[in-house]
Amino acid sequence: MINATVITTMIEGILIEGLIYGIMVLGVFVTFRVLNFADMTVDGSFPLGGAVMAVLLLKGVPIFAAVMLAAICGMIAGLITALIHTRLKVPDLLAGILTMTMLYSVNLRIMSDRANISLLRVETVFSWAEGISGGNAWVSVALLVIILLVIKCLLDIFFHTDFGLTMGALGSNPQMIISQGMNPDVLKTAGIALANGLAAMAGAFASMYNGFADVGSGTGVVVSGLASLMLGEFLLRSNRIGVQTFRVLLGSVVYRALMYLARSYGYTIGMSANDLKLITGILIILCLAVSQIQFARRSRRVK
Repeated sequence: MINATVITTMIEGILIEGLIYGIMVLGVFVTFRVLNFADMTVDGSFPLGGAVMAVLLLKGVPIFAAVMLAAICGMIAGLITALIHTRLKVPDLLAGILTMTMLYSVNLRIMSDRANISLLRVETVFSWAEGISGGNAWVSVALLVIILLVIKCLLDIFFHTDFGLTMGALGSNPQMIISQGMNPDVLKTAGIALANGLAAMAGAFASMYNGFADVGSGTGVVVSGLASLMLGEFLLRSNRIGVQTFRVLLGSVVYRALMYLARSYGYTIGMSANDLKLITGILIILCLAVSQIQFARRSRRVK
């Protein structure tokens, strides 16, 4: 029988992880859904944010400044991917893979050729929150909710501006953007940079929560982001940008809950932690299959 303390701790962990990775999923939403750009840079910009933030914190830089600089470094990584794609005419997937591969060495350089950096001896957002609350993890949850609300509201406002609306139209109808005299490369570059800035920010918060920055922490992040994105779309359907950004965060929390249940209770059906990537892949395939079936049904009704 699971007691109330275990359930509370489980919910706290799911919410904290879901909200942290939700920042990254918002970035995946911008590239994969808004721009229709298959960006693999996230697997490199996520640990980049953690590496930059960890080094800065160890040097005594304030937490807010360290997180912002980590996000800026992520934006630079996205800018490199965009330039490779737009200037050298490299396909989007390959451009992201090239940047992601290069970032592995860059991250190691930033971390002074160490695979990981411990943050246990420096103050982070979460240690500060626990310190003022006497170890109450719900304060960390509340802090993350406030941060996510700010980021979500800023994104919603951005996508209601002329520039944001034009960026949203780029993914579905690039020819219309060109016919109106807009440069699609500028819009694409801005979107990719924004997305990777969010991914790097998520990497910084994830490293603070885990207590260390690791060069391999970005492995499979973009796939988990896609799974979270598709789960959110499965749960809520809407064309309103406010609902779309909300369902991204909802999908991230649900995905983390499913992964937590698989790690904790998967042994009952013979599963182990090694099967999590398999579960993620199957989850994405199921979401795609359901979407295809629903689209076919709607098409038949229209006919």
